[in-house]
Amino acid sequence: MSVTAARGFVAAGAVAGLKSTGARDLALVQNHGPSQAAAAVFTSNRCKANPILWSQQVIADGTVAAIVLNSGGANCYTGARGFQVTHSTAETVAEYLGISAGDVLVCSTGLIGEQLPLDKLQDGVGAAAGSLAESGGADAAEAIMTTDTRPKQAVFRSPDGWTVGGMAKGAGMLAPGLATMLVVLTTDADLPSPVLDASLRAATRVTFDRLDSDGCMSTNDQVTLLASGASAVVPAVDDFTDALTDVCRDLALQLQADAEGASHDIAIEVVNAASEDDAVTVGRAVSRSNLFKAAVFGNDPNWGRVLAAVGTTDAAFDPYGIDVAINGVQVCRAGEPHESRDLVDLSPRAVHVLIDLHAGGETATIWTNDLTHDYVHENSAYAS
Repeated sequence: MSVTAARGFVAAGAVAGLKSTGARDLALVQNHGPSQAAAAVFTSNRCKANPILWSQQVIADGTVAAIVLNSGGANCYTGARGFQVTHSTAETVAEYLGISAGDVLVCSTGLIGEQLPLDKLQDGVGAAAGSLAESGGADAAEAIMTTDTRPKQAVFRSPDGWTVGGMAKGAGMLAPGLATMLVVLTTDADLPSPVLDASLRAATRVTFDRLDSDGCMSTNDQVTLLASGASAVVPAVDDFTDALTDVCRDLALQLQADAEGASHDIAIEVVNAASEDDAVTVGRAVSRSNLFKAAVFGNDPNWGRVLAAVGTTDAAFDPYGIDVAINGVQVCRAGEPHESRDLVDLSPRAVHVLIDLHAGGETATIWTNDLTHDYVHENSAYAS
């Protein structure tokens, strides 16, 4: 189980007919309480989809009773009609579940610029509402997939009697601003919305916001945290934030591992930076270097491309005092060649790049992937 691992939650995945494959394409998660506290973070893309605009209004009071998610269409740049589809979807959920539409979050994922058929959404909501169950988490995780090859789920169970569960989708457009992801996190801990909000932002800052697979930011990203309070346990905030961060990290790495066409999962660790922001900036610059990513795809440990990317940033460092190691081989020390690049083995899927700036004591890790033929092919045919 994932989103239904925490007490107080039921979920379902249904076929609404939005996908031509006939696969599940609509998920519904309901919080039975007794608490319905919630928090959410959204894409920082200024071009936001209609479900984002709706959900930002819903979350304002920190109360959410249910969340409905569809794949098969982003409902973005679909005008007033598209917003009405989002609104009507929430109203349909409300009617079936006997709750207020103002307490229903809506999420969509898929192709931008295509209208979603309201009748199919409403039928899908009815089917999902009729099959809500504690055992429905796996079906819900499957229903939100687009180009994903597998569902993503994670659970943390505290020995103190509370649980955090989660599901996620995402395989392309993975860049900060949360990546092109829809994530639903649930907990039966008894915590108010302001605490949930602070914990969620702390967790996403060092997990989903550090995933930069292809440098492209989605219009539909949303990470939602729902709390039922059903365990009646009030955990220490730090303990809860740590657990939530573990679940988010688990899901983020599952997203990385399923990135479109990738053959290498790359962790870029920047150490001894003057500030954490500098470490993030440097790691992100390397993660967005197509030259570096193409080299990794070709199993070429071309560390010069790492330094070239580092040099484009405004981080504090001596350009000729940087060390670089790739998969444990110190290929560059103090801006000069060190161990032979021929010693670097890039045949495994996992790649670790360590960049030592020698400028301070801060660190950060950015997760990315290589640039492959399969990625180009998949995204050249996405709308066809």
